[in-house]
Amino acid sequence: MLKIENLTVTVEDKIILEDFNLEIKEGEIHALMGKNGAGKSTILKVLLRDPHYQVKKGSIYLDQEDLLAMTTTDVARKGLFLVSQNPVEIKGITNAEMLRTSLVDQGKTELNILEFNQELKRICEKLNLPISFIHRDINYNMSGGEKKKNELLHLWMLKPKFILLDEIDSGLDVDSLKLVAQSLQEYYQKYHPSILVVTHQKTLLDSLKPSVVHVLDHKKIVQSGDIQLAQMIFNEGFHGASIIDGRDENE
Repeated sequence: MLKIENLTVTVEDKIILEDFNLEIKEGEIHALMGKNGAGKSTILKVLLRDPHYQVKKGSIYLDQEDLLAMTTTDVARKGLFLVSQNPVEIKGITNAEMLRTSLVDQGKTELNILEFNQELKRICEKLNLPISFIHRDINYNMSGGEKKKNELLHLWMLKPKFILLDEIDSGLDVDSLKLVAQSLQEYYQKYHPSILVVTHQKTLLDSLKPSVVHVLDHKKIVQSGDIQLAQMIFNEGFHGASIIDGRDENE
């Protein structure tokens, strides 16, 4: 599904990632953890082809196609979907307008408006969002929790096959976090996408149950393991989990 090899990325000539490697197969859930500033969000932005991040070396293949040759639009059409830590506000374009345009771009040229609106209402109810959000400007004047739920509204409508979650749990209260986690778990059980989740929170990982957990430090992945690795980090911190100065104590 996704294969990253020997990736080196810079921002304004500063190396952020160096010889970064990651492979995620179809339907797998991977978690990426690390201290603040380690570069976790960087890899997600590179995957979405953010022009501020320059790839100096390495390769990224999505479904055996060269992702680095794609634009952001191309990547989105391939089914990659990012829920960012701080979803952007877009004034003047409503959720319904954007979603109709995106679905038509996916090839759904004979979109039934009645069915479209019914689906939007059903998902709003599932996410505990007012029906009025259908015609709200995208994320505009919404609280942090409302923005995250609004992004999930987009996710359920567009049905991506590869989801990137950049600390979607940050800024959420207990009830909102539980709802978001349950919604993502339900989406996974229904559509089995690949997921790469960046998080510091235990609740989301307990719900999604990633098959692989990676630790990013010193610009690359320094340790990988199962969910027990995340549990060690939650209990003991990165130092206590034998990750010291970017190296495993056993090395």
